[in-house]
Amino acid sequence: MQARESRPGVAPVLDILKDRFADRFSTAPAVLDRHGQDESYHKSLPPEGVVFANSTEEVAEVVKLCAEHGVPVIPFGTGTSLEGHIGAVMGGICIDLSNMNAVLEVNAEDLDCLVQAGVTRKQLNTHLRDQGLFFPIDPGADASIGGMAATRASGTNAVRYGTMRENVLSLTVVTANGEIIRTARRARKSSAGYDLTRLFVGSEGTLGVITEVALKLYGIPEATSAAVCQFDDLESAVSTVILTIQSGVPMARIELLNDDQMEACIRFSKLEGYEKKPTLFFEFHGSETAVKEQAEMVEGIATEFGGSAFQWAEKAEDRNKLWEARHNVHYAIKSMRPNCEVMATDICVPISRLAEAILAAQKDLTENGLTAGIVGHVGDGNFHVGYCIDPNNANEVAAAKGHNERMVFRALEMDGTCTGEHGIGQGKMRYMEAEHGLALNAMRAIKQALDPQNIMNPGKVLPA
Repeated sequence: MQARESRPGVAPVLDILKDRFADRFSTAPAVLDRHGQDESYHKSLPPEGVVFANSTEEVAEVVKLCAEHGVPVIPFGTGTSLEGHIGAVMGGICIDLSNMNAVLEVNAEDLDCLVQAGVTRKQLNTHLRDQGLFFPIDPGADASIGGMAATRASGTNAVRYGTMRENVLSLTVVTANGEIIRTARRARKSSAGYDLTRLFVGSEGTLGVITEVALKLYGIPEATSAAVCQFDDLESAVSTVILTIQSGVPMARIELLNDDQMEACIRFSKLEGYEKKPTLFFEFHGSETAVKEQAEMVEGIATEFGGSAFQWAEKAEDRNKLWEARHNVHYAIKSMRPNCEVMATDICVPISRLAEAILAAQKDLTENGLTAGIVGHVGDGNFHVGYCIDPNNANEVAAAKGHNERMVFRALEMDGTCTGEHGIGQGKMRYMEAEHGLALNAMRAIKQALDPQNIMNPGKVLPA
């Protein structure tokens, strides 16, 4: 993590913002602290002021003011990121977009919508439900759509529906000089110029502030069914996943939990009738016939690897409980020990190397005496490790960081990536050169061209 820096010029900006925004501008310590700490283990780095913006035009006004005085700008959605994305490394002004939470339009016939950046994924799906539509990207937290675009999020449905990269049609962005740009139109494809949408998706606020997002939507499936299958060993569970994907079964969700993670979920989410074993959660979408065929095929594959009989969750309330338990894995791990904090990390590897990567991670955990949950959207080669550590125990912290580093470098050796969906933030900058090599120079050139003063969320993504 980088040392805290500060820039001159912030004092007049604070005065101007106080006059302009009144009670929608705050320098209260509690507000600043809330906006300097995400869900990660990284130290809180509060900004020097927080503006609660109501419109794209207000965001542009704040950014233009900060640009004139060389003051950093840090966008804030819901604060659920996991790699220190929102810490004010060099001080500056945080722009909180939570008031910008309107669904601006739904084009049901075109299967798309336009939302403000502060809309959360659950809010959007509640809005869409009566129209028979849904938005499938579902990171564990009820994150904001703007934050999900900024971190290129995905989630349990990614194996079928893709990530934010595939599901964002266009963005409205306030650039580092305060200009408002729209990156694309609503057409599903275009060959007109550079793909600015993909440039800003995943940029983590380092190139501009995302204020509106146009998204692809999907029809709610005719039939949905979920099942749980348990295994005696982790290798059999992972092998089931690999063969399922290689067989072309169009899974909606396929999630892996190691035995420690499953035990934590059983206790925390009160999942009854399950054992402390490596476990797969499945979900099937489609017509009644298609769902039945998919389930039979996957159950047959699981049986080949010694999986238990499927335990079905066909009622909506049972499915919801199952996936709520999956989304609450962070809190389940945290509940495993008194005064435990969770250090979360993730990697992604080609599907053919998945078993090797997960088994090596588990072996390394055991050898180092670490308690951790392994959980993943393994259908696309992505898995997460949540270390249950005492943050005041230097040996435990060092052991977790060492395991994380070894796991990352194994992933890179397999032609994988240091993060499948958490993003870089502050936490994984040290691996960017190892992963990207000379391509890092191209990224730095883009940053310099779009943000020459380095005021947009500085100290993130690109190592100095």
